[in-house]
Amino acid sequence: MHTELPQIAFAISEATQQRFELRCSTPISGGDINETWRLESTEGTSYFLKLNDRQRQAMFVAEAAGLEAIAATGCIRVPRPVTYGICDARSYLVMEHLELGTHGNARLLGEQLAALHRHTEDRFGFTHNNFIGTTPQPNTWIESWVDFWRECRLRFQLQLAARNGYAEVLRPPGEKLLAALPAFFDGYTPQPSLLHGDLWGGNHAYLADRTPVIFDPAVYYGDRECDLAMTELFGGYPAEFYTAYRSVWPLDAGYDRRRSLYNLYHILNHANLFGGGYVGQAGRMMTGLLASI
Repeated sequence: MHTELPQIAFAISEATQQRFELRCSTPISGGDINETWRLESTEGTSYFLKLNDRQRQAMFVAEAAGLEAIAATGCIRVPRPVTYGICDARSYLVMEHLELGTHGNARLLGEQLAALHRHTEDRFGFTHNNFIGTTPQPNTWIESWVDFWRECRLRFQLQLAARNGYAEVLRPPGEKLLAALPAFFDGYTPQPSLLHGDLWGGNHAYLADRTPVIFDPAVYYGDRECDLAMTELFGGYPAEFYTAYRSVWPLDAGYDRRRSLYNLYHILNHANLFGGGYVGQAGRMMTGLLASI
């Protein structure tokens, strides 16, 4: 047993105002950033625990804030954060434990995501900077979406790429694309919708009653097309998900071209995290986007 777990059990008791006496802890596989555990009390209550190094605490603080923001809308199920903190050399985040499966009501997921996106702000950004994977994600409040996407998303990643040694491949098309961004928004003015922010296929699942659940967010207020674009990046979601979303809130005709612009951010992030073929893929995406103008 990790030496931190009794202290974390006490933190759960403090947060819930209910005694939590740890009976067992079971490691859970599936994540590649954090250690994950199921904590079960002598009374049968269970919680989901994420553990990482002490210096990762900001990641958990931001994740809890994002989950709370989504939960507060009442639109779509997320695991509720319970408590977070630092214990010796480790940081931790405790959430409610949900039994999740891969099959459920994809149509309802589309409808609920559209409802989430109806929650808006008057600017783009978020109350917290957060993380996309382990990469910092700045969420400075900005009134212009083009400026936000340029500065807080693409330029930030391109600057990381230059520091990682990819400037020769990515800087020339990247600078041209940053200058050309307004061309992708002719006749289209997105509103600042509350986004999950990292909605690939691995970040949604279903309860036993087929209720959709989303998790591991990188929340901010942005163009709702960003969430839709990412669902298509790594394998896609079921067809009924897209049909249901569009039936509730149709997408603008320019979405098909902007989809690549929005997914470029995630490919650049993968290039910065993993290198390899993602660097060349990001370069090709930028070349294709410039050619489409």
